[in-house]
Amino acid sequence: MKIVLVLYSAGKHAADEPKLYGCIENELGIRQWLEKGGHELVTTSDKEGENSELEKHIPDADVIISTPFHPAYITKERIQKAKKLKLLVVAGVGSDHIDLDYIEQNGLDISVLEVTGSNVVSVAEHVVMTILNLVRNFVPAHEQIVNHGWDVAAIAKDAYDVEGKTIATIGAGRIGYRVLERLVAFNPKELLYYDYQGLPKEAEEKVGARRVDTIEELVAQADVVTVNAPLHTGTKGLVNKELLSKFKKGAWLVNTARGAICNAQDVADAVASGQLRGYGGDVWFPQPAPKDHPWRDMRNKYGYGNAMTPHYSGTTLDAQVRYAEGTKNILNSFLTKKFDYRPQDVILLNGKYKTKAYGNDKKVT
Repeated sequence: MKIVLVLYSAGKHAADEPKLYGCIENELGIRQWLEKGGHELVTTSDKEGENSELEKHIPDADVIISTPFHPAYITKERIQKAKKLKLLVVAGVGSDHIDLDYIEQNGLDISVLEVTGSNVVSVAEHVVMTILNLVRNFVPAHEQIVNHGWDVAAIAKDAYDVEGKTIATIGAGRIGYRVLERLVAFNPKELLYYDYQGLPKEAEEKVGARRVDTIEELVAQADVVTVNAPLHTGTKGLVNKELLSKFKKGAWLVNTARGAICNAQDVADAVASGQLRGYGGDVWFPQPAPKDHPWRDMRNKYGYGNAMTPHYSGTTLDAQVRYAEGTKNILNSFLTKKFDYRPQDVILLNGKYKTKAYGNDKKVT
C-alpha cells in the first residue's frame, strides 16, 4: 500500500534530537517497518496548493497521515481526487483539518483515526504555563532582561497573582479537565466550566468546579478564560467581537485548542482596546501562520499581553514518542486487516461517525 506522511521539516534539529519523531527527517520512526512489510512511504512537508507534493500523491494514496502541528488540509476537493483512500490518521489529536462531514454525508468508505490521549497532558501543561505567563506578565519581563534592561515598575504595573482569580474553561474533556486539575493548586476563587454535557459528580467535586449553562454567562464571570474544545461548525468563530464584548473587562484569554475558534482580528482588537488584558496560545489558522497574522503583533496599552507561540504544545518530545507509537499501532491494525482500533481513537469508521467530539449534532452509529 502507499502511505503518504505529511510532517514539518526539522533540518538540523532532527540531527540534534533523534526523538524528534514528528518531522520529515525522522518520519515517526515507521519507514523501515513499513518497507519491510512491502509498503511504500512518501514523506513530505509540501502540502499547500495544486502543485504541492501532497497533491501529486493524493490520487493513488491508500493512507494519508498528518499532524495538527503541520496539518495537511484534506478538503472536499482533495477527497474527490483520492480514489484509493481508505484511511486518514492524525498523529496527535484533532481531525478538524479533514472534511469529516463530506466523507460521512457522501457515504465514503474512509476511516479517520486520531491518537487520542497522546498529548493531553502536554497541552494541559501548556495552558497553565500560558495563564501564568499572561497573568504574571512574564514574557515582557524576560524580554527586558535579554535586552539588558532593568525596570521593575514597568513590569509590575501589569502583573497579577493567579490565586484568587475566577478561571473558566470552554470545554471540560480530556484536556480541559486536566487543566482544572492543575489549577486547583493555585487556590483560585472559583473554577468554572462550560460543556455540552456535565462532568460526573465525583469529577466536579474533585476539582471543585461549577458548570455554567451558557458561554455568555461563563465569560462574564471569569478573570481568565481558556478554550479547550474541538473545532467544528458549532465552535468555528465562536470567540468573536460579540462574545468578547460579554467578557469581564481586562480578562485574559488562552487558546490552545484551534486558532479558527477565535476570530483573529476581533481578538487582536480586544487586546488593543483593553477589553482583553492579554491573549496567548499556540494555535493559528492557517498553519504555518502568515507573517502578517494579527496575533503576531497584537499588544495591550502597555505593549504587553501577547503570549503566542508556534503550535508546539502537543508536540513535546514526550508527546512525540506517544503519538508515533499510537500511529504505528493504528497502521498495524489497518494493514493486517484486524481493524481492532482503540474505540477512543476512531472519529469515522468506514465513513460513519463514532463520536460526538466534532459536534453534538453528529449521528453516531
